Amino acid sequence: MASSLLQPSPSSTMSFASSTSSSLFTATSHALPTLGFVDCSRTRTLASNGVKCDMSEPSNFVNGKPIVPVLNEQTLPKFMESARKEKVVSRNGNRLKLFSGAANPALSQEIARYMGLELGKISIKRFADGEIYVQLQESVRGCNVYLIQPTSPPANENLMELQVMIDACRRASAKNITAVIPYFGYARADRKTQGRESIAAKLVANLITKAGADRVLACDLHSGQAMGYFDIPVDHVRCQPVILDYLASKTISSNDLVVVSPDFGGVARARAFAKKLSDAPLAIVDKRRHGHNVAEVMNLIGDVKGKVAVMVDDMIDTAGTIAKGAALLHEEGAREVYACCTHGVFSPPAIERLSSGLFQEVIITNTIPVPEKNYFPQLTILTVANLLGETIWRIHDDSSVSSIFQ
Repeated sequence: MASSLLQPSPSSTMSFASSTSSSLFTATSHALPTLGFVDCSRTRTLASNGVKCDMSEPSNFVNGKPIVPVLNEQTLPKFMESARKEKVVSRNGNRLKLFSGAANPALSQEIARYMGLELGKISIKRFADGEIYVQLQESVRGCNVYLIQPTSPPANENLMELQVMIDACRRASAKNITAVIPYFGYARADRKTQGRESIAAKLVANLITKAGADRVLACDLHSGQAMGYFDIPVDHVRCQPVILDYLASKTISSNDLVVVSPDFGGVARARAFAKKLSDAPLAIVDKRRHGHNVAEVMNLIGDVKGKVAVMVDDMIDTAGTIAKGAALLHEEGAREVYACCTHGVFSPPAIERLSSGLFQEVIITNTIPVPEKNYFPQLTILTVANLLGETIWRIHDDSSVSSIFQ
């Protein structure tokens, strides 16, 4: 069944569809509060290939698929507005500074635009031998500084750059330094599964802490225990609502849905996702891993025959696990297969596997920048800038972060 996509015209700006109007949420009381930034005053017109929003601002496209833009703060959803009634965010940016590393400047710009601020001026250079040089080009004395830098590939370069940025802010007498890490690299090395292994996630947490960070803001860590590796406060933001809002815009009957975990390690994540998605049934792909980035699918637990299967994971790296899982779902009679994840790492040969026709759509967020060479027709990229921007405001104002998701 062809999916109904949000395809705004080149002269329009796309926003997330409100989940309250979707058929995904009509059959249950477990309706997710909408994280889509929708201005209800704008009208919609139906088109043959989906829903178009009549908006005036331009939108970015990825091979005809939208990168959802950031709208201004006046378009906050109702649940965020109601959460502010208890404690209003002052949004006084006089002592708040945002700085972007080189890993994902586009996301940093979107966050700053949502917050109504300008990114701080910073010089980041490389010496001839590859050493990193950082200089802040404006005062941060006594300020709350937020450094936006995912430790995505090249992970070691971006991680070292983040630490040098933290050190520069500490030596410039910043009051508080928050490392905003949309994608936390090394998170998969979170335990010892064999003898003489490093727990690199703890090591990286120590490096960030010792560099001088006072707080960490991260998105969808590979495992919850990674928060405990830091000896400083960690705000863990889950990006599932962004993807759920997008799925809610599709005309898929709740009776046709099944949420699939690609492995046993992701069952809790998939179960929480399924509960928000009309309390959809759950299926699990059983696999045996023979090495890093090597997976073999063995069995399927659950019924997917004639269903629209939504595979949920925190990241897609080489896509071996999720591609073999999708092949098994098709063999078991699934009508369509969607892949949803927060972090699109896309190490080779991920693009070949994801664009091979196994997936109706591959839905990711922009925590990691996707180079143009990795675009493919089934790819849809959703922005988490509004979510991160709102979280930063709440941290700065000492307001509740968890209330965003209630």
